[in-house]
Amino acid sequence: MTWSWTLYSYLARQFLACVAVVYGALLFLAFSIDIVDLINRTAGHNVDSGVIIGMAFLFLPDLGQKLLPFAVLGGGVFCFVRSSRHHELVATRAAGVSAWDFLVPPLAVAVAIGVVQVLGVTPLSSRMLAQFAALEAKYIKGQASQLSLSLNGLWLRQGDENQQSVIHALSVSDQGVRLDDVTVFLYGPGDHVEGRIDAGSAQLSRGAWVLKAAWVSGADGRATYRDRYDLKTTLTPGQIQESFAPPDTLSFWALPRFIRDAQHAGFSAVRYRLYLYSLLSLPALFAAMVFMGASFSLKPARGGGLARVYLISALSGFGVYYFGVLTTALGQSSILPVWLAATAPAAAAILIGMTLVFHQEDG
Repeated sequence: MTWSWTLYSYLARQFLACVAVVYGALLFLAFSIDIVDLINRTAGHNVDSGVIIGMAFLFLPDLGQKLLPFAVLGGGVFCFVRSSRHHELVATRAAGVSAWDFLVPPLAVAVAIGVVQVLGVTPLSSRMLAQFAALEAKYIKGQASQLSLSLNGLWLRQGDENQQSVIHALSVSDQGVRLDDVTVFLYGPGDHVEGRIDAGSAQLSRGAWVLKAAWVSGADGRATYRDRYDLKTTLTPGQIQESFAPPDTLSFWALPRFIRDAQHAGFSAVRYRLYLYSLLSLPALFAAMVFMGASFSLKPARGGGLARVYLISALSGFGVYYFGVLTTALGQSSILPVWLAATAPAAAAILIGMTLVFHQEDG
């Protein structure tokens, strides 16, 4: 009916505007805190203020992705409390619109926000976060090792400004501790080629890669055979795992291929599978935030109850967040299946929110 679509579009616009206001406020606060944190972290590193501000901007989309569920929850509470205090909810119910019909436009908007976030925003935020990680490694952490995977095997770069080595292996085992069919390219200052090593295998020990059946070539191209050759390194097994790009530096579209490459190379891809499933469940999580916000704020707030509504809503949002942290930890340790660990927070929040709405509407 015409009046229904007019009402639904009005409610959708109101909900979207409230979410935008809350999201903007959260982003501004997070950006301010992040700049202060970066100033503290770069103290003593002689980093230009322009670089710090640029790093904060690069990190902002990733922060925004983490804050968006709270913005949907807060925007929903803001919208529902406003409608209740202006008696819009009373008027719509008098016209025969139930609370479930009233929630249809906010739910549709929340799901749409989740879809746009996953399909459109994460590719941009992942690229910006990768640039931020590169600047962080350069100006703050001073990291030199980098690791990447492809269908052709593993590439690992290690060393410092004076000497570097690029290691390629066709296959990997023991989570990167053992490499097979290894080729090492040796570089000096200014990326000057100093030699090459071809070995049957390499085993990571304390302070060195132990290469077996190695042919060692110098800058002149002459090769000599060694049963064993020790290539110095500062890497540890834990650092090799950490050298992978963090999951949130990969876009939604690149994750499936990266997961296949990691598993093909012999690495665990649990973190990346968890992140992929969490992205897939993001629209459902936003819908859950709408249900939870509605369950606390659809009834008119009287007698100073408005502060209580915001407090309970904020606590429920943090409860869902920490439950997600718990299930993620259980998923990473293989106690829970990956799909269950990633989707459990959204599913639980939807069930709780719907139960509370049922209680208020029909109880």
